[in-house]
Amino acid sequence: MKVLLVAGGWSSEREVSLSGARQIAKALETLGHDVVPWDFSDNFPAFVAAAKACDFAFLSLHGAPGEDGLPQALLDAAGVPYQGTGPAGSFLALNKAAAKQLFAEAGLATPRWVFLPAPPAPGFAPHFPLPWFVKPVSGGSSVHMTLVRDPAVLPGALAKVFATGDAALIEEGIDGTELTCAVLGETALPPILIRPKAGEFFDYASKYEPDAAEEVCPAPIPAALTEEICRISLAAHKALGLCGYSRADFMFDGETLMLLEVNTLPGMTPTSLLPRSARVAGLDFPALVGRLIELGLARRAKTP
Repeated sequence: MKVLLVAGGWSSEREVSLSGARQIAKALETLGHDVVPWDFSDNFPAFVAAAKACDFAFLSLHGAPGEDGLPQALLDAAGVPYQGTGPAGSFLALNKAAAKQLFAEAGLATPRWVFLPAPPAPGFAPHFPLPWFVKPVSGGSSVHMTLVRDPAVLPGALAKVFATGDAALIEEGIDGTELTCAVLGETALPPILIRPKAGEFFDYASKYEPDAAEEVCPAPIPAALTEEICRISLAAHKALGLCGYSRADFMFDGETLMLLEVNTLPGMTPTSLLPRSARVAGLDFPALVGRLIELGLARRAKTP
């Protein structure tokens, strides 16, 4: 097929997007496809026309635009198939405050949180104890996220988020083990245990710098916990109305699995978690890309 490989964009995760696209391009060529690279920010006004000239669009975008449903809505209007979730599910998953409401409705445990669409009054503090994670409501890759252990740090952490033009989310910090679990099709892939080698949490550097974190797959956890994390990942995928694939992030405090968020366009860089989990399940990188294309074509065939 002739595949439009959409990357770049203008979010804070642009470089992650471009890194993943380089790997995806190699895989598409290995699979025999004709790759048409397309930087979403360089030539956005011609995006629909470019997509219509291709058989399929493969999205390597993170944050907004990308995971907010914008390219998906345009591709749906153009009648061009693509991998992953449609506009509504993409938007709901990217907006952490929206997603947490649906997690609660589905009975899925998530850390306590406060949504702030604008800077609060001086002296504001969340109703739950320290530590707090302050993060953009619609961001990813831990960009502009701050771990707050001292209330005096909170105003600066919030200012950093509001300076991006986004709303803020303050989330209860959970002390425990970080885990992640991807869904491919209707199957949960082997979970991964994450141990950052430096810093207090799995930040941007830990995610994307080589050997910055220990990522063990399959996670060395009890079978019952593996079964539970797979169940919740599938339940969250369903609660948000997702399709194709996703990746859910968790903290485990020794008693309860706390669902943090769900990613609808998981990273595809050399250090990303989804490809690592897929390899353990028997899919090398080209096979993973091929499977995502199959699922995208199947989704399009079912769409009226």
